Amino acid sequence: MSSTRKVTTDGAAWLASAGTYPRSTLALWEERPDAPLVLPCGTAFDVVNAPAIFGRRMLDRLWAEGQGSGPVAVLRGRVLLFAAPGTAQRLPSLLAWEEWGSRGRTWGVPPLLCHGTGDAVTVPALRAPDGEESAARDGSRWLVAPGARHPWLPGPEVMLWAAVRAARETVRISIFPPADQGAKVYDVSRRR
Repeated sequence: MSSTRKVTTDGAAWLASAGTYPRSTLALWEERPDAPLVLPCGTAFDVVNAPAIFGRRMLDRLWAEGQGSGPVAVLRGRVLLFAAPGTAQRLPSLLAWEEWGSRGRTWGVPPLLCHGTGDAVTVPALRAPDGEESAARDGSRWLVAPGARHPWLPGPEVMLWAAVRAARETVRISIFPPADQGAKVYDVSRRR
């Protein structure tokens, strides 16, 4: 990953643009850059919220095999992957089409929470109050900090692709239904 964990001035302006009063948000952050903030989703960004390990696997796939990611944060044991507006509305239907989480194909794959219009998320502080150590203590930090006024944000298809690739690392996905566990197996290769 070729990104920084420090939010730039342009990145802060982009985050603040999500709110109703961007100048007030920026003024608050100037006064308290170590304060996390709740921002609405749906205008500047949507968020795909995944359990920590699975979210990190998705992030790894985005960087290793794709175009990279938009901003990514860790908060309370979850990974928040910032995505293009509209992703929260479209991604659940794409996941349903892939039979995400259904018994058989992807059983054991965690559910993804999608935050879009009408939702809000807590974003980590622009900078940690006492350095990285205190950010790690409260579990809130940027993995990929916002660094541009108009960052590239993956859309629903890219997020689906990353989730499917991460799922293949997590569980074995098969197009065949699971075998009947109580069935007897006979070795017919020794027949005469």
